[in-house]
Amino acid sequence: MTTLAIVDGQVLRPDGTVEYADVLVDQDDGTILDIGDDYRSAASTVLEADGCLVAPGFVNGHTHVSMSLLRGYADDKPLQAWLQEDIWPVEAALTPEDIRVGAELGILEFIKAGVTAFADMYFEMDEVATVVEQAGVRARLGHGIVTVGKDDDAAYADAEEGLEVAIELDGAAEGRISSAFMPHSLTTVSEDVLETFVPKAREAGIPLHYHANENREEVDPIVDEHGVRPLEYAAERGLLEAGDFLAHGVHLDDREIELLAETGASVVHCPASNMKLASGMAPVQDLLDAGVTVGLGTDGAASNNDLSMLDEARDAAMVGKLAADDASAVSAEAVVHALTAGSADALGLDSGRLEVGAPADFAVVDLDAPHLTPVHDPVSHLAYAATASDVRHTVCDGQVLMRDREVLTLDETAICDRASEQATALLERADG
Repeated sequence: MTTLAIVDGQVLRPDGTVEYADVLVDQDDGTILDIGDDYRSAASTVLEADGCLVAPGFVNGHTHVSMSLLRGYADDKPLQAWLQEDIWPVEAALTPEDIRVGAELGILEFIKAGVTAFADMYFEMDEVATVVEQAGVRARLGHGIVTVGKDDDAAYADAEEGLEVAIELDGAAEGRISSAFMPHSLTTVSEDVLETFVPKAREAGIPLHYHANENREEVDPIVDEHGVRPLEYAAERGLLEAGDFLAHGVHLDDREIELLAETGASVVHCPASNMKLASGMAPVQDLLDAGVTVGLGTDGAASNNDLSMLDEARDAAMVGKLAADDASAVSAEAVVHALTAGSADALGLDSGRLEVGAPADFAVVDLDAPHLTPVHDPVSHLAYAATASDVRHTVCDGQVLMRDREVLTLDETAICDRASEQATALLERADG
């Protein structure tokens, strides 16, 4: 057995408590063997964690990772104008190589920020899967299906591709990749396509992931046409079941929150993107009070504009208090749970908790910095004060992906150079 020990740190346990302990990992099966005292001499490899908080690896519950190439390309616009005038036109010029290079850049950023798993909705997902396998992270991947502006043949072909991708990718990268059927949203995919393909996804045992109630333009058309709220429309068509996870959930009414609680579907909250696009403030505390599983996501780097889940946790806590008009709402403990176990549960991943037998996914956060001094409460610091650059080591499936800020599975310099060149070429093609 090959073993890894993370030593001399403080360990964040599933109940939110923190204790000084070492963590011993079986690197052969990628699980936690024990959490206890003095495993330094028992391990094949040692990671020093003195002055650090050993936390579960952060889980990004909703993103479009290859949009890292579009970071800063189109800012300061509302969602629909941003999509129609800027994003969709340039996405029409994307090549498989663009997708791969964007995924390399985004996943590199994930590893440097302690993110060990993510859910991704985009195109050319075999390219993303290749990078996931090389980088050593976990992912739930799906082809983003959009039928707006397409004839019936093209719309059905897009949905068929989404189903085929989900079936083919599930279990790839030695089980680190899972999949989902991912219609873009309830307003960008036709009712006929949903009613035809959702039952096929259910039959294949594949969960659904889609944008829902992100802004009012995703609510009003459904109410006007069908006379019901979006999640009532979704439930009537079989799109709201346990294992499904919805991105954003900003404009939810009480009945929709009840439906989420009743069905077991989850919500992935993306506060930075919601604020930047002026989509609104999600009722996160109401969701938590109702027993809905809430995770966190960054959305794409074009609408965030970074992929730091620690930034997202802070944003979630702050905007959650504003939305509830209550300083005690969306507490530090609640957002740290959403950052780890909440997002993992939403994605259906057996991750997000540090306990014996659990997957060995860690973000080791160095607390030895002026902005993290003094350490009255490590959980508070994780929610409110820590940044991506404070992550010292990243481990996924028992394998060290980053040690002392050096990424071991990807070539940081080459990826950044390649991404800059690729982004320039992409925009030249799109403008031409």
